[in-house]
Amino acid sequence: MIAAGLDFVGPSINWFALSPMLVLFGAAMVLLVAGGLFPRWPPHVYALFTAAAGLASMILCFFLWDNITDGGAALLVGNALRFDVFTMIVTITISGALVLVAFVTDDYLRREQLEGPEVYALYMLAAVGAIVMGSANDLIVLFLGLEIMSIAFYVMSASHRRRIESQESGIKYFILGGFSSAFFLYGIAMVYGSAGTTNFTKIVDYFNNNIPGVRHDAFVLAGVALLLVGLGFKTASVPFHFWTPDVYQGAPTPVTSFMASVGKVAAFAAMLRVLIYALPHWHEDYRPMVWALAVLTVVVGSVMAVVQTDVKRMLAYSSVSHAGFVLVGVEAAAHTAGQPDAGDGIPSALLYLLLYSALVVGTFAVVTMVGRTGDAATDLSAFRGLSKSHPGLAIAMTVLLLAQAGVPLTSGFVAKFGVIQAAVEVHSYALAIIAMVASVIAAFLYLRIMVSMWITEPESTDAARESIRVPAWTAVALTLSVGFTLAIGFYPTWLINATKAAVAIP
Repeated sequence: MIAAGLDFVGPSINWFALSPMLVLFGAAMVLLVAGGLFPRWPPHVYALFTAAAGLASMILCFFLWDNITDGGAALLVGNALRFDVFTMIVTITISGALVLVAFVTDDYLRREQLEGPEVYALYMLAAVGAIVMGSANDLIVLFLGLEIMSIAFYVMSASHRRRIESQESGIKYFILGGFSSAFFLYGIAMVYGSAGTTNFTKIVDYFNNNIPGVRHDAFVLAGVALLLVGLGFKTASVPFHFWTPDVYQGAPTPVTSFMASVGKVAAFAAMLRVLIYALPHWHEDYRPMVWALAVLTVVVGSVMAVVQTDVKRMLAYSSVSHAGFVLVGVEAAAHTAGQPDAGDGIPSALLYLLLYSALVVGTFAVVTMVGRTGDAATDLSAFRGLSKSHPGLAIAMTVLLLAQAGVPLTSGFVAKFGVIQAAVEVHSYALAIIAMVASVIAAFLYLRIMVSMWITEPESTDAARESIRVPAWTAVALTLSVGFTLAIGFYPTWLINATKAAVAIP
């Protein structure tokens, strides 16, 4: 009960600023209710509805970006969320990935006789949680977004009811994800025990106004370590990456692409928010940890990828290696945390995440088609002779693999050059060199897949396999992914300049 004479006054809410999240959440609710009331929908409607919601969210972000340019960044809902260019970039990336994945999922679910609104609704709810993570200005709000996204991922990983590998991946992800969430929650408790608040702005103010002698620094350092463990799991950073190959291989392939894109964007956005925005005073303490994580992640991811024989496991370790490159940008950002000149660390990391999202969805779109009915034909042999049977698919896959390797005139080169340049600018020369060497090692992985497609001859037993189908909407998603990859490779300046606006702090 509220005591007599006391009126509860809630925070003022800028509904338009929250509209991208509200559109996705509302669309998920409409899809579930309508799907329950009208169980039989025409083909493609679920996917098109989901893609339309993602597109609407993207369009709203451009209007909101214009508002931020005119009126400046702000804090929303009682200072719990940040309304800035960083948030807009993260939301656009997540919404764009949602559109592409919805197209890829359409034929997959019908091919596997799993069609229904549930997976699409989970996509949109996971996207809402991811956007909350990217815009959070409070550790509790960030944790809520993390759990919304994670629970949707657990369910989607196990959503292929006729594949035991899918059930296994869901269980593994759920158990290990629960442990990582516990670490993250303990880290929040430690930070709260020291600062007396979980709000980023108030945490910074507290440490600005209190000298070290009267603070509980040990609590904060323990909290930072625990937060890094929790976020390291979500970003698939070594040594917290063990779930990645099994979950990526067992989950339905479109779901794998969604986790590899949206999940990674949200986790790294949260890491940047926590380390750079909430705890800049401790950058000299956590920067060596981030440096070590980056080195381990790029090296282990690249080396382990080249010894795999299943393409989904190859791409899983490849995603680990890419996480290491993003960590190079995070480490560069840590050098200038709390300083007026934020440098290129944050923009380079956000640019990498945006470009990698488009790359990885397109790559897994090809794997989805090659996997055929049952989603099990994902070993290297399944790609034998693809250039002869489906030259368009082979060309598209080659472009995307070259981009992941960082070949010039592709978006992958722009992404890798950006984070390495950011590391060089803050004199992290050793990290930049290690990342470049690891990129050369990882290139062998992509070369193996290309050799299988273009050089390895089909065997007599391959004729008995189900033929590869190229559905229209999956082809649209693949075309958009390849087109974006090449367009940014040739004309990257406008996107680089856009991400540089993400360093303004409200």
